[in-house]
Amino acid sequence: MNAFESQEGSLHPPQNRWQFIKQWLRRNLKGDTVIWIIVALLSLVSMLIVYSATGTLAYQRGGGYPEIFLFKHVFFTGIGLLVMWRIHLVNYTYFSRLSRAALLISIPLLILVKVAGVTINGATRWLAIPGTGLTFQPADFARLALIANLAAMLAKRQRVQYDWGVLGKMIAWVVIICFFIALTSTSTAFLLGFTCFLMFYVGRVPAKYLIAMLIALAAVGALGLIVGQRFETAKGRIERFVKQDEYQAKQGFIAIANGGTIGQGLGNSHQRNYLTQAYSDFIYAIIVEEYGLLGGIFIMLLYTVLLVRGVQNINETNRAFGGLLSAGLTLSIGLQAFTNMAVAVGIFPVTGQPLPLLSMGGTSVLFTCISLGIILSVSRGEVDESKMLRE
Repeated sequence: MNAFESQEGSLHPPQNRWQFIKQWLRRNLKGDTVIWIIVALLSLVSMLIVYSATGTLAYQRGGGYPEIFLFKHVFFTGIGLLVMWRIHLVNYTYFSRLSRAALLISIPLLILVKVAGVTINGATRWLAIPGTGLTFQPADFARLALIANLAAMLAKRQRVQYDWGVLGKMIAWVVIICFFIALTSTSTAFLLGFTCFLMFYVGRVPAKYLIAMLIALAAVGALGLIVGQRFETAKGRIERFVKQDEYQAKQGFIAIANGGTIGQGLGNSHQRNYLTQAYSDFIYAIIVEEYGLLGGIFIMLLYTVLLVRGVQNINETNRAFGGLLSAGLTLSIGLQAFTNMAVAVGIFPVTGQPLPLLSMGGTSVLFTCISLGIILSVSRGEVDESKMLRE
């Protein structure tokens, strides 16, 4: 007899089927339920808004088929969610062992970008994956590795007095990675440096070391900007921001103004025809235009709750590493999200930062999902070694 059938041969009543679904979800989706719900909502919204925002792009590059970019986005989002699900079942302590090796690998990858990187939209931040036609940003990989390694190093020192020898090594790693990232992406280096600073603060590092870290980051950030490829771009964006003369920003303001309180409705965006990055950097402006101020606030609240839940793991996990790792990754995602939204509403100059999980992307979506999988792994708690072997 089928599991869904009763003794009389008919299907279970709807409430029984719903109970079965809840039990299945409870068995297979472990960890923080709120984070799972937020991820599901953001993924659903991303598919709707990417389909709308890529309409013009599809007719320009997709041979007139508006679904082509949607299918690509759905594919990468589906792969990302599958990877996130698998990672959330892994004992998060394993990432402590892998972090140093990943950090060492990230440095030559960041150098390789400078030498043989792929240029997209005037920025050389990507490396081609041979034989696939795909590209990825080594900065995304380096960010994961640095946050995990920093969480491990800070966790080991929670009950030991800090000294310059210990903190100097931590600061050196942050400075080195941020310098190489700054050569090709100033905003990414700034956000990563600020995330690491917050991790130091959460890790109860004394104030004198925090000040030293800020000075070191400011120095290498300026150096990386000057000797890198983005100095003129950053300078021009700041000048246009001060003069309120940034084309993309102006079109974004118009989109937000068109949205009003309840928006123009799904698929009714007008500014997607003028915003060259409507599906990425300025997707939040399209969200407000189609879903209104209420839709924009809803998205902002989702990221806020995600940020709070991820940071709360500090108090709920039994190990300092888990709490610091979850906080660092959540802060990284949250800072990127709020930076993107701040650019769309005119608070910051244009930065080129996508909106995590919402902007159309390939491997960037994958790295975001890896981060979320690790956060969920921390939230589900520690597991026995024997159970991990069975998995």
